[in-house]
Amino acid sequence: MKLNIRVGQGFDVHPFAENRRLVLGGVEIPYELGLGGHSDADVLSHAICDALLGAAGLNDIGFHFPDHDPNYENADSSLFVSLSVGRLKRMGWAVGNVDCTIIAQEPKIAPYVPEMKKILSKLMFISEDEINIKATTTERLGFTGRKEGIAAEAVALITRIR
Repeated sequence: MKLNIRVGQGFDVHPFAENRRLVLGGVEIPYELGLGGHSDADVLSHAICDALLGAAGLNDIGFHFPDHDPNYENADSSLFVSLSVGRLKRMGWAVGNVDCTIIAQEPKIAPYVPEMKKILSKLMFISEDEINIKATTTERLGFTGRKEGIAAEAVALITRIR
């Protein structure tokens, strides 16, 4: 018997930018810089979208929400997560769990993880304990270590619902 599960992975990067909000996992984090991008540049939500869409064989976030589309300019990336989950549901898939890593030298992420899990669990129709969010630095190496931006990785498991 074939298991009706699939796994996808996602990765995203955005540079720091002045006069922008810093949003990760739908949570605005107080910091002197935000992330630059066409939407709100929420790297965590973008990586999750790529993981979900990839698991279902649906290309990537840029295919569905292109950065040249004015409809998505300054968009809240929670919309992208919600729409991605909706696409999966129409294909008969549900999110099983998501494991994520935020890669940033600054700011400290841990205080905001509970709120991220709360928001993301509602968007994906899963419980908070089915979302894991970790944060790490690169020990001052590379672009994240030089505080030039933030990266995020995500792995998602989806299961067949029909």
